[in-house]
Amino acid sequence: MAGATEELAEERAPVAAGASRSVAVYLFALVLVILIPALVVSLVLLNRNNQAQEEVVRALTNATVQAIGQSVEREISGMVTTLRVLSTSEAFAESTLAEFHERGLVALSGSGAYLLALDADFNQLLNTRVPFGTPLGPTSDRRSATAALDRGAPTVSGVFFGQTAQQWAFNVLLPVPEHPQAVLLVLTRNASNLAAALQSRQLPSGWHAALVDADNLVIAATADAGSQTGNVLPMRQTLDSAPDEWRRERLDGQTVVTSEWRSGLSGWRVIAWASTEAVERPLGDSLLWLAAWGAIIAAAAGLMAFLIAARIGHSVRGLRRDAQRLGRGEPVAAKAYPVAEIAEVSAALAAASTQRQGAESEVRFLMREVAHRSKNQMTVIAAMAKQTARGADDVASYVQAFERRILGLARSTDLLLTNGRAGVSLGELVDSQIAPFSPPDANRVETNGPMVRLNVQAAQIVGMALHELSTNAVKYGCFADGDGTLAVRWKVEGDRLDFVWRETVRALHDGGDRVGFGTTVLKSMVGRSLGAEVERFSHANGIEWRFAIPLAAIDPARMPQPAEPEPAE
Repeated sequence: MAGATEELAEERAPVAAGASRSVAVYLFALVLVILIPALVVSLVLLNRNNQAQEEVVRALTNATVQAIGQSVEREISGMVTTLRVLSTSEAFAESTLAEFHERGLVALSGSGAYLLALDADFNQLLNTRVPFGTPLGPTSDRRSATAALDRGAPTVSGVFFGQTAQQWAFNVLLPVPEHPQAVLLVLTRNASNLAAALQSRQLPSGWHAALVDADNLVIAATADAGSQTGNVLPMRQTLDSAPDEWRRERLDGQTVVTSEWRSGLSGWRVIAWASTEAVERPLGDSLLWLAAWGAIIAAAAGLMAFLIAARIGHSVRGLRRDAQRLGRGEPVAAKAYPVAEIAEVSAALAAASTQRQGAESEVRFLMREVAHRSKNQMTVIAAMAKQTARGADDVASYVQAFERRILGLARSTDLLLTNGRAGVSLGELVDSQIAPFSPPDANRVETNGPMVRLNVQAAQIVGMALHELSTNAVKYGCFADGDGTLAVRWKVEGDRLDFVWRETVRALHDGGDRVGFGTTVLKSMVGRSLGAEVERFSHANGIEWRFAIPLAAIDPARMPQPAEPEPAE
């Protein structure tokens, strides 16, 4: 009692100490906490916004540079595919070089690419830039030709000045070792043709881009980049940083921010750059807008705090009144409050009120049920004591038999307590009564039937009947026979429950027809108390009990009546 008093005092301590404050006080305090350090907080937020904006620009630029590079790489991949197709065509293997020259002109018409064939000394056997038969010298790009033969795989050259084209170009070379004359097939294009690929994606304002080869020579550049093909780009001349990492470098006397993309196919790179002023200008504009909106939000915060405090305070006072009614045991109804969380608490209080009312009703019912069951149990035990005494020869056998029947009744009572008002499952009752007597071989016992629930009285009587049947099975029936089997089946037929107990044995044991307490329970108590029809059949290979019990007698909704004691004989 003292512990409960101390716990109650601890629960009331915060209220008694006067430490509680209105919701309005906390909301206004929150507004003050935000407004007082407004300058510091604004600077932090502005700095973070600056970083966020820079990340957005960085991501956009890197994505655009990557898209440009992938567009260039698709063109290179297309040239490699074209070379493979040409190298495996019958025209290349079976025709003369003159005929293959004509086929190449047709195949590459309008593509901006030209076909070359090189011999082992890298002399040009044909070049579709000029008519077949025109005197041709060695290739202008011996380094790439040597690399292609060494690798034995498609190779992309850097930019070079072509002697035949008389302009900057690049090659894609494919070894053809099985051809009798040519060792390399080459597709060549003018470097200026790739400028369109650089313009295929829109870079952010103020940004420029250039496509460079492995030697950092410009292959193509955007129109406003100011970089000429063949010149060395004075940026990103090392590969010591990640491709998408921004670097600050100097270009023409000003600081620029650079980003790049690297091709795994050609070794080329797309490099984009912009002045730091162009990058930071939109960020500065965003900072100004953020500061202006921050001031507006701060001004509105005080008004919103006042309005919210009024709504929450009204709702909380309503919850207090509901809690007081719940404490007095009065019914509480859920209310629609404007704050969703408070409405949930109101609904929870209403549910708790309903549960409390139901629990109190349940307690009253259980108290009546305990009294009723106690009387019923005493009546049943008295009848069991009388019937057990009739068949006992001495005190020890009487105590042993009576104890077994009491334990069987206890197992039924356990199920009653477990299932409560819902009723006892007939399947569980059968299993619980048979289990203590069942042989180790589970295959010798079969139970089968639908879900049927029994009320208190029916569960007790059927439980005792099952106990007696199991006892007789051990003494004289299927459990006394090493090969005996038991089949318990039930089904609902119309307004009755048909229950069958069938034992199968090789030979009946002595005492199989003995009439004792078990037979009295089965024929008298089950039949009279439940209004059941009870029949016993003797077969050549065992016995069979059949019970036809009215469903009304076992209905869990039916209030059971105390079982009358068996009259003494």
